[in-house]
Amino acid sequence: MPSQSALHPAGPQAGRIISLWWMMFYVTGAVFLIVMAFLVAALARRRRPYAGEAADVPDVRPEAARERRMSHVVLTGVGLTVVILFVFLIRSYVTGRALDSLHEQDHLTVKVVGHQWWWEVSYDNSTAAYTVTTANEIHIPTGRPVLFKLTSTDVIHSFWVPNLHGKMDLVPGHENVTWLKADQEGTYRGQCAEFCGHQHAHMAFTVVAEPYDKFKAWYDAQLKPAAEPVNPSQAQGRQVFLSSPCVMCHTIRGTDAGSRVGPDLTHVASRGTLAAGTLENTRGHLGGWVVDSQKIKPGNRMPPNNLEPADLQALLDYLQSLK
Repeated sequence: MPSQSALHPAGPQAGRIISLWWMMFYVTGAVFLIVMAFLVAALARRRRPYAGEAADVPDVRPEAARERRMSHVVLTGVGLTVVILFVFLIRSYVTGRALDSLHEQDHLTVKVVGHQWWWEVSYDNSTAAYTVTTANEIHIPTGRPVLFKLTSTDVIHSFWVPNLHGKMDLVPGHENVTWLKADQEGTYRGQCAEFCGHQHAHMAFTVVAEPYDKFKAWYDAQLKPAAEPVNPSQAQGRQVFLSSPCVMCHTIRGTDAGSRVGPDLTHVASRGTLAAGTLENTRGHLGGWVVDSQKIKPGNRMPPNNLEPADLQALLDYLQSLK
């Protein structure tokens, strides 16, 4: 299972954030315990009665010494609160500045576009022939900063990989940027962190951090067009795809399918999940998604497909060959 926990940082930004969080947790926890101790002491204290008063009547008349003690306690509490808040302010400012410190280094640039409810991912390159476009799965090299350019086509989404960084909103018509750097190899789960509609909870993605040689091999493979069918079933499956409504929404590079309404399927079989992290990428899940995605993820834009069993099996053979 991909890791998804801000308590287990795998990069410098997440490490700085969790360090700030733990400092605030311990300090505020100590303040809470001190306040509770004073409260318990106040409730447990018995007051002495004045002369002529019944012993069970509480002493509510102020004394000068008591007032002075209370004044000292209040002033001390206010002073400590101001100091603590000032320390939090300075530490938060320093942390915030440090989170943007990667921009001066050599970096990779990735553009992410939020859709209801999936993620379009493209690797920025000045040469169009070397631009990789995929969906819901982001590969990055370990030890190298990555600049993410974030925008949306419909509503506000939020890009969040807890193990690597805090969240950043994707706003329609506006481009935000954030930086990620993974120091540890691994697979990390990201999530839309801004309510964006009916399937908000099922708008996830994965970040695969790997050594540069593995990343380069993956990138070079993604640059290639779709694999040609190697048997009659795959050839039939490609024909089913090209003659069905699938071509109205999806791209498979190397074929006549070139729409960008839905995810690019050129190398769909190389991805670990389907439907933005909703399903593991298996033949059974893929078949269920193709036939009636509305039962799995109601409200998404993909309509049901009424395919003959033989055509469905051929289509699955073809799609599973796209690695």
